[in-house]
Amino acid sequence: MTPTKLYCDFFGHNYEVTRKVTNHVKEYTCKCCKKQLTTNSNGQLIELTPKYEEINSALERIYNNRRLRLKQKTISSSIY
Repeated sequence: MTPTKLYCDFFGHNYEVTRKVTNHVKEYTCKCCKKQLTTNSNGQLIELTPKYEEINSALERIYNNRRLRLKQKTISSSIY
């Protein structure tokens, strides 16, 4: 058993946000043991698997495209 795993088992994980996918979905990594979690559709933290990494990437792309489209729409409507 590694010292970092032992620390996390005893004191709990020390998570930090490593990626903000949307306003509601984020990815977290433990500073000690590097365990990765993400937010699921119910708002609960679950382990970040390759499947969820792919889902988060697609969700982030859709979210950013929508934000960009809305931003351009407000700029063009404010000109007139």
